[in-house]
Amino acid sequence: MASLCVRTARQSFSYVTLATIGRASPRRLCTAASGLKDSNSAGEKSEKPEQSAVEKVLAEKTQLEEQLREMTDKYKRALADTENLRTRHRGMVEDAKLFGIKDFCKDLLEVADILEKATESVPKEELTSHNIHLKNLYDGLVMTEAAIQKVFTRHGLVKLNPDGQVFDPYKHDAIFEMVTEGKEPGTVAVVTKVGYTLHERVLRPAEVGVVKAP
Repeated sequence: MASLCVRTARQSFSYVTLATIGRASPRRLCTAASGLKDSNSAGEKSEKPEQSAVEKVLAEKTQLEEQLREMTDKYKRALADTENLRTRHRGMVEDAKLFGIKDFCKDLLEVADILEKATESVPKEELTSHNIHLKNLYDGLVMTEAAIQKVFTRHGLVKLNPDGQVFDPYKHDAIFEMVTEGKEPGTVAVVTKVGYTLHERVLRPAEVGVVKAP
């Protein structure tokens, strides 16, 4: 009788234990699955802030590179403008040195013209020993004209006498046209007033008569 009671109690305990394990296993599986899902979600959440930080750094890098390009371009432009300004200033200084006497030279040209007219107006047949005073005066005028031309040349002022040359509108001022035998049309036939250049720049164009076709 006692042994029968023991066997019955053991069987009852076994059934209860199996039932408990059977009921508990699905819950534990759900809990494990939930824990795995939570861990995956946490991993995804931790990756998103890292990606946002990288994107922010890349955006800042792109912005800084753009600002660097703009600053470099502005610097190059400013450097080019400064160099152009320096070049213009240097050219203005050189022009001031070379052509600062331009107005003074123009005034002296009138004196040179008068001397030339004076020497040309003296009849050569009158320059004899019988008219010594006129000859001395003429020689003095010629020497004065030669001296003033040397001064002009020393300062870059050169006489421009284009007789027989091809007409150049940049150096010559055509006063009239004329038909002249033995000369090509478009050439200078007569020089009524000589011109001058100052350091190869026309200070006063020569006044000329140009040959035209018959």
